[in-house]
This record gives sequence, C-alpha cells and structure tokens, in this order.
Amino acid sequence: MYKIICSDCGKEAEVPFKPTEGRPVYCRECFQKHRR
Repeated sequence: MYKIICSDCGKEAEVPFKPTEGRPVYCRECFQKHRR
C-alpha cells in the first residue's frame, strides 16, 4: 500500500497502486465522486 494525500479533501489515505507523477489521487470517498 502507498500513502497518499487526497487531491480533493486533503485527507491521508492508502492506495494499492503507485501514484503516477502529475496525476491527482483521491481517497476512497472522493474517488467514488470522481468516477462517474
């Protein structure tokens, strides 16, 4: 797991993939909102 800071709400979260440089990363709640 990789520690990230959500690009939307600023919360610390963990994601199972290595975040890509220059792309926003989201916590689970914000990811659900952005998926649509």
